[in-house]
Amino acid sequence: MRTAIFAAATASLLALATTTAFAQDSSMSFFVTSVGSGNGGNLGGLEGADAHCAKLASAAGSNGKTWRAYLSTQEEGKRGVSARDRIGSGPWHNAKGVLIANDLDQLHLSPNIIKTTALDESGNLVKGRGDKPNEHDILTGTMSDGTAYFPRVKEDRTCSNWTSSGEGSATVGHHDRHGGGNTSWNAAHNSRGCSQDMLKRTGGAGLFMCFAAQ
Repeated sequence: MRTAIFAAATASLLALATTTAFAQDSSMSFFVTSVGSGNGGNLGGLEGADAHCAKLASAAGSNGKTWRAYLSTQEEGKRGVSARDRIGSGPWHNAKGVLIANDLDQLHLSPNIIKTTALDESGNLVKGRGDKPNEHDILTGTMSDGTAYFPRVKEDRTCSNWTSSGEGSATVGHHDRHGGGNTSWNAAHNSRGCSQDMLKRTGGAGLFMCFAAQ
């Protein structure tokens, strides 16, 4: 009898632990910023972009995580920092607990990133194709596999490593996976410039994606 009671109690504790772990694991660990820097592609570098992620997450009530912006950089003579190397190993969930990807491979091969899942830090939809204004251009500066551009690519693809609000260009993705055949969430096309106005002209607002690295 005692053995049966002990087994039942142990099973209950394990079930409770599993449920608690699941609840923790499905808390927000991914979002699209509700606002950008307001200064085009000048995000204050990677450090400034990471700080922006942390600020928005904290304001939305998410604390205790290390937030990283999904952005790559470019370097002369060598590859820069790759976005995929900055964001941990997953899994990642949006503000409503919906799974975005279990790991880096799934994130870059078949992520659950569409307009209804690529939510901002408060769980709101981000404007995309068909909305006014369309803001589906998401700054990434990366190739489709999440890696930085090779040194042979001389053209600016990162708004001078996220410090320019004028000259240059940035690779952007489409969080809604729409746009005249440009359906990539992280490498759809390049912007016309780095100013706030130029980003708006191609359907953006200087928004970017944030992932909890741990």
